[in-house]
Amino acid sequence: MKRIAVVLSLMLALGSLVWAQEARNEVTIQGSGFFTKDSTGKGLENNPTYSGGFLAGYRYNLNHRFALEGDYDYFRNSQDYPKSGTQIKTNVSAITGAAVMKLPKFGVLKPYVLAGGGGIVFNPHDAKSIGTQARGSFVYGGGADLPLTKHVALRAEYRGFVYKAPDFDLSDLKTDKFTHSAVPSAGLVFTF
Repeated sequence: MKRIAVVLSLMLALGSLVWAQEARNEVTIQGSGFFTKDSTGKGLENNPTYSGGFLAGYRYNLNHRFALEGDYDYFRNSQDYPKSGTQIKTNVSAITGAAVMKLPKFGVLKPYVLAGGGGIVFNPHDAKSIGTQARGSFVYGGGADLPLTKHVALRAEYRGFVYKAPDFDLSDLKTDKFTHSAVPSAGLVFTF
C-alpha cells in the first residue's frame, strides 16, 4: 500500500505541474493480471502461479501519432518447481519503456500499439536465503482508449513480456529457457 500511495502522489504532483500545458502528458492507473507460461528445460519445470496486480504509467505524446511511455507493474506470485519440490513466493516488479504508435480512430476508440524493453525483478518475500533476481525483458502490446471526458479516458490494454525464466542463481532451478507473461490491464487515463 505504501508503494501505491507514493506512486499516486508522484503522478498527481506531476499532473498538477503540467495541467495548463497542451495535452501531451498522460498518467494511467490500471488493474492488471500476470499470466506466465510454464517453462521446461534441462529436465526441470517452472510453473509460475497467475496473479493480479497494478500498473502505473506515464506517456509523453510527441505528436498526434507517436508517444514514449514508461510503466511500473507490481504483482505477487509463486515460482513453483515441482521436480525439486521448491516453491518461492515472490514480489514481482517490472519497469518498462516503450515507443507507442497511435492508430487511426475506430469509431470513438483510440487504438495504439507499442514495443520496447525493460526489466523484471523477482524478489522472494518468504525465503531469506534466496536472493533477488532481475531479468531483462522485451515488451510488446496494444490497446485502446475510450474517452470519457476531455481529460479522462478508459484504457484497455494487453502487453506481453518475453524474458528468461527466473532461477535465482540456483542450479537446481535453472531451466535456461525463455518464457512469456501475458499482462492484460484496464483502468483510467488522465491527460494534461
